[in-house]
Amino acid sequence: MLNKYDCLKKLAAARRDGDVVVTTMSVSMPWAELSDTHLDFAHVDSAMGHAADFSYGLALAQPDRRVICLNGDGSTLMCLGTLVTMTQQPAPNFTLVITENGTYEVTGSQTVPGAGSIDFEGIARAAGIDHVVTIDNEDDFDKHLDEHFDSPGPSVFVWKIERADEPVPKPARPIRDRAHDLRAALTGA
Repeated sequence: MLNKYDCLKKLAAARRDGDVVVTTMSVSMPWAELSDTHLDFAHVDSAMGHAADFSYGLALAQPDRRVICLNGDGSTLMCLGTLVTMTQQPAPNFTLVITENGTYEVTGSQTVPGAGSIDFEGIARAAGIDHVVTIDNEDDFDKHLDEHFDSPGPSVFVWKIERADEPVPKPARPIRDRAHDLRAALTGA
């Protein structure tokens, strides 16, 4: 199993200027401790499950930027249709990371339906996504780290992470302000 915090640190260190990172739920606050720029967007104030489709839309609108979505397994289950949508109009600059720990971590670590039996890699491949990698150890994580940024998208990485206990994410600024900052950073306005 992977340690979520170690993976986030390595991802933040490898991130390139101009990359957009959208986080949700249990990775939002740990990511904000590592990177809190105008190109980081904590997608926690709106409907759970929609960070991936929001990020995919950003990737389509910003084809010259890599867009990475750090999404939980519970959030992914709530919007599986996004995987199919991603194959209909592929965004070569889009990376979806599914952090799989089998729990709805921020609401009390309730078990995600199908925990332990769901094959997210298989689901993504069945949806038509060609580049899918499941990672469950540090050596494989290090081996595939650069692919998060330069593999032809859409790409899906399933991180098999240890269970943790994150509090409900509460970003420092309201979603309206974060959205305006992201828009300004993307458009130069």
